[in-house]
Amino acid sequence: MSEVRSVSIGVWLTRGSRHETSDRGGMAHFVEHMLFKGTHTRTAAQIAEEIDSIGGQLDAFTSKEYAAYYIKVLDEHLPLAVDVLSDLVLNPAFAPGDIEKEKSVVVEEIKMVDDMPDDLVHELHTQSFWEGHPLGRPILGTRDTVESFTSAALHDYFRGVYSPRNLIVSAVGHIEHGRVMDLVAERFGEVCFDGARVEEHEPRAVPAIQIRHKELEQSHVCLGSSGYRQDHDDRYATYVLNTLLGGSMSSRLFQNIREKRGLAYAVSSGMSSYRDTGAFTVYAGCANEAVGEVIDLIVHELRELRTTLVPETELRRAKNNLKGSLMLGLESTSSRMSNLAMKEIYFGRQFTLDETVSAVEAVTADDVQRVATDLFQTGKLAATVLGAVDGFTLPRERLDLE
Repeated sequence: MSEVRSVSIGVWLTRGSRHETSDRGGMAHFVEHMLFKGTHTRTAAQIAEEIDSIGGQLDAFTSKEYAAYYIKVLDEHLPLAVDVLSDLVLNPAFAPGDIEKEKSVVVEEIKMVDDMPDDLVHELHTQSFWEGHPLGRPILGTRDTVESFTSAALHDYFRGVYSPRNLIVSAVGHIEHGRVMDLVAERFGEVCFDGARVEEHEPRAVPAIQIRHKELEQSHVCLGSSGYRQDHDDRYATYVLNTLLGGSMSSRLFQNIREKRGLAYAVSSGMSSYRDTGAFTVYAGCANEAVGEVIDLIVHELRELRTTLVPETELRRAKNNLKGSLMLGLESTSSRMSNLAMKEIYFGRQFTLDETVSAVEAVTADDVQRVATDLFQTGKLAATVLGAVDGFTLPRERLDLE
């Protein structure tokens, strides 16, 4: 991107929380924390000072299927960025004293989720929906698993996961390709440990209904169904479906639940897609006494998408919204860096913007209805309610979509 002066570069790991065993739940996330606690050549303070001294931005995250460590800097500081990133992901110290301190930090992070009901309801919903499968376990782990981690276990996990076959370097900005290749070869070229292979097992969705009483000023609702895997042929039709259902301010859920009736401040829909499966989830935060009405309205909108073709004007608005969001996102070096890595992880190739726009434009009203009929089926809708709803019941027939 010759018009910018920044560079965003990230090291992406194609392993996440779903690749952990149950007794190691949260280890992928814990290792992410530990990589910032110091290496064999830098202390945690030195890492922070080096990045701050050049006005850079350093961050990381762990998800179900991957983790990422990334830096955004001015183009002239690219060599330092590659040096710091390689040091972080190849030479962590895992000092025993730091491990014990970081356990307390992560336990507090786990507690924080419990105190944030909009996060907690999604966590409860996911655990129930993917019951008995690693995708259902919390990325942070539990207090018991985190407190059981030892230096030996972390070293063993690191050697088995942070190997060349699992690492991707993605860089975007004011760069020259050959120069980036030279820097990466210099810092990563001698990595030789091969790592352990893992097997992934497709989960089975459990359409359970769970109601959790918690003294809150507001209740939180998740309704969800199975979705499509990342590379599914109907993924673009699902993107359009999500946009017009709850993915924008003009969406049906936002307009009918928030704007017309004033029943919720937050209401939206979203998708989680993985290598072999996916989930489609609608969320709303509403008054405790409005839970039943909000659920009925959500079910009504899902039913409408199954039975009635989307008007052309609404379809056009959703497609334009989706294309605009995609294009605006690609103007950011950070977003484009992430996009490059994700395409490499799930497709093994890059897509041009023209390909993506053409795929969105090709979606028809029939496609949207077909996908809605496939995803939103009676008996397969899961529901989670969290709030001061003692005595509230949700019969299965209230979620009938036919």
